[in-house]
Amino acid sequence: MATKAKEQKPKKKQTVGMKVLTILFTLLSVFYVAPVFIVIMNSFKTNGGISDGLFNFPTAETFNGLNSYYTGMFYGNFPFYKTILTSFFITIGGVALILFCTSMCAWYLQRSNTIVCKIIYYFCIFSMVVPFQMVMFTLSKTADNLHLNTPWGILIIYLGFGAGLAVFMFSGFVKSIPIEIEEAADVDGAGPLKTFFGIVLPIMKPTFISVAILETMWIWNDYLLPYLILDKSYRTIPIHMQYLNGSYGHTDTSAIMSLIVLSIVPIIIFYFACQKYIIEGVVSGAVKG
Repeated sequence: MATKAKEQKPKKKQTVGMKVLTILFTLLSVFYVAPVFIVIMNSFKTNGGISDGLFNFPTAETFNGLNSYYTGMFYGNFPFYKTILTSFFITIGGVALILFCTSMCAWYLQRSNTIVCKIIYYFCIFSMVVPFQMVMFTLSKTADNLHLNTPWGILIIYLGFGAGLAVFMFSGFVKSIPIEIEEAADVDGAGPLKTFFGIVLPIMKPTFISVAILETMWIWNDYLLPYLILDKSYRTIPIHMQYLNGSYGHTDTSAIMSLIVLSIVPIIIFYFACQKYIIEGVVSGAVKG
């Protein structure tokens, strides 16, 4: 009986500890969700209502309905559907190009153990520590000269800036893939492309999704690079927001809040759709020795 009592005590302590952690992380999650809730709440208020109290709930006098969304989307006689299509095209195209090119690059660099491959790998790592401000003026001039100031051309620039992190993450995962699997495929007559797309790529799926989420959040929310590179006839959502900030000495805060909500929704949907793959990637990475 005494032995059973001793065995039950750690379970009680563990249960209490789990409850404390649950309460702690619940409060922490509320702390992180609160800014999003405040933005959504203020998107339905007038500018005067926001100025009177940022944390106040909308009242009959301050409630603005969907007028802020209408103002934000159709401000400046620029078609908002073109802004959304441009943002989606640049984000989807840039992420797809980064994933496609860097995954193959990382696999080749890790499997071809040569000095040249090591130099290329370290160049990719070095690109992560170079501040964008050091190259932005030269990059803007070069992009204009090479006619890369279009949604198609900026994809190449995003590939260059996003390759460092992607190659680093893919290379770390490729090291954990047993080389014997690829050797068996080679014995069966599979070429490099068939080995990569048929064997290596499915194994890399968790890291593929993780890199996709990181790159998507970066490209979708990026303001400076599209503002410097794209022609004035193209706008992304962050650039469209800037026109509402301080135009003619007036800032339409309510309309800006509404556009922030519209820009948050696709990222939240994408994250929740891919969340299970991130957890699978963490678990598989922890099990592999």
